[in-house]
Amino acid sequence: MSKLPITGGCLCGALRYEASAPPGFAGYCCCVDCRKASGSGFIPFMGFPAAVMRFSGEARQVRSRAYRGTEAVRNVCPSCGGLVFGGEVGIDTSHTLYAGSLDDPSWFQPSMVLFERDRPAWVALPEGLQVFETMPE
Repeated sequence: MSKLPITGGCLCGALRYEASAPPGFAGYCCCVDCRKASGSGFIPFMGFPAAVMRFSGEARQVRSRAYRGTEAVRNVCPSCGGLVFGGEVGIDTSHTLYAGSLDDPSWFQPSMVLFERDRPAWVALPEGLQVFETMPE
């Protein structure tokens, strides 16, 4: 891993972020929404308190109904469509960064898999992850 800060952004570089602390957690989400949003079998994610995050550039928000009935907010670049982070800046107390947007992918150290029940059979995940059938409490 590189030194802090953790940086990343979209494909074209118009939407960027910087985290001044390591993630509190990281893993793979295999829920149907994440699969559809990513066009893959899962989204690799990292969680951070909002207080350690800085964002720059314009984001387009994509909203969908979350597992517990709340609203999930994903931020994409309006220019290139790159999926970058979750949560509303200035409102949410935490944000999810999508590991594919990291400048240095070695920062992604997964420890869990969410929504194992929805994981496609063709998705092979690393051994040793804590497995949750849905979203943990």
